[in-house]
Amino acid sequence: MIRPDSFVPSARLAPSADALLFIFQEGRLLLREDGTLPQGHVEDFSVDLVNPLGMLDGRPVFGARLVGEVPTGFMLRPLRGVYGTLSEDLFGLAGYAMQIVEWDRTHRFCGACATPTVRSERETSKVCPNCGLTAYPRVAPVVMVLVTRGEGRDRELLLARGPHFAPGMYSALAGFVEPSETLEHACHREVREEVGVEITGLRYRFSQPWPFPHSLMIAFTAEYAGGDLALQPEEIEDAGWYRVGSLPTLPPPFSIARRLIETVAQGE
Repeated sequence: MIRPDSFVPSARLAPSADALLFIFQEGRLLLREDGTLPQGHVEDFSVDLVNPLGMLDGRPVFGARLVGEVPTGFMLRPLRGVYGTLSEDLFGLAGYAMQIVEWDRTHRFCGACATPTVRSERETSKVCPNCGLTAYPRVAPVVMVLVTRGEGRDRELLLARGPHFAPGMYSALAGFVEPSETLEHACHREVREEVGVEITGLRYRFSQPWPFPHSLMIAFTAEYAGGDLALQPEEIEDAGWYRVGSLPTLPPPFSIARRLIETVAQGE
């Protein structure tokens, strides 16, 4: 869910009849009944938390929160559910828009003195006019580790499922980076905590913004170094080794977990 290269962030946008509007209500995106994004003046909708986001191919882009009922001719769809309905660029931009609107909602008041904050015109930040505290959009780093063992057709992937996963779905291990940790230390700690095994040969693969609600997923692969599976019951419902030719149900195609698992399964 990466915003497109042609998008230019900007905090100063003039109203426009062809503006693209990303309007949310409780994590759901407002779409026309034909599945397209609303366009036009954001003031034509009953919204608050209006955020000028930038320009996409010369068109202004705004994010906002819907207040009240869904307008006639529109519908609300969970953001995850619009993958394949919106283009890849618009899907990525929707993720960015949702994070900015949610950041605006949760930072309307200063966390130090409770004074209402104001939006900076120089950058994407909110500033307290009383004490000067500056709040930037939150980005929480999450490491994801796909542990492997064996070679060729006998190669196995260590996959697990959390208590809230969709039925039958398994994924790579993942967890938030803690204060004063390196990414490498977080990988070793999370694998050890969640399934009780040790790893070696840690290798960075790629990363992906994940707006549910404000994460940056950082994907690694590692080789199994030893230990028996011992699951952390609060985090892991089940885990096991799966041969690359016989994998369980995987996360959705737009997720970094799916890309990581398929990349390794294909021998890359």
